[in-house]
Amino acid sequence: MGAAIARLGFTVITGGGPGIMEAANRGAKEAGGRSVGCTIELPSEQPTNAYLDRCVRMHYFFARKTLLVKYSYAFVVMPGGAGTLDELFEAVTLIQTGKIKNFPIVIMGTDYWKELLYFIDKMAQRGMIAASDLKLIYATDSVDEAIAHIRNKAIEPFGLKQVMRQRRPIPLLGEG
Repeated sequence: MGAAIARLGFTVITGGGPGIMEAANRGAKEAGGRSVGCTIELPSEQPTNAYLDRCVRMHYFFARKTLLVKYSYAFVVMPGGAGTLDELFEAVTLIQTGKIKNFPIVIMGTDYWKELLYFIDKMAQRGMIAASDLKLIYATDSVDEAIAHIRNKAIEPFGLKQVMRQRRPIPLLGEG
């Protein structure tokens, strides 16, 4: 996924740690793209991965979320934990309330996220969110489908050109 995003011309930004984050940063770097890590200072800190062009260290989670949202045209959400959910729902809420533009949110790993996707659908059925909010999230297991969705919902609507070294990153959220 990181390589595919880099080939679209975007910078890939992750939490900068190991695992899925490292895979995304490595993919971006090996595809000739830019790779950024945005880490959080924690008592039991994970080491940053070796595939970062730049690493930004944050003290507060809200500052990291602001940075991720401010410099993004899309979010790609990989399997992760509470931090990933926090960042996902922050992005959805900001789009839903019109505080930021409607950029695509892609959830990768439908088996991992199926209960969450069911719950989001249940919220719409119960009127807790608008049925139209369901269209804010695109879930897939296919990198090709995810990239097509990003191209269709970010590159074309925002009038971006597909060139390497695009300024705005696409965060890959997960494992955090």
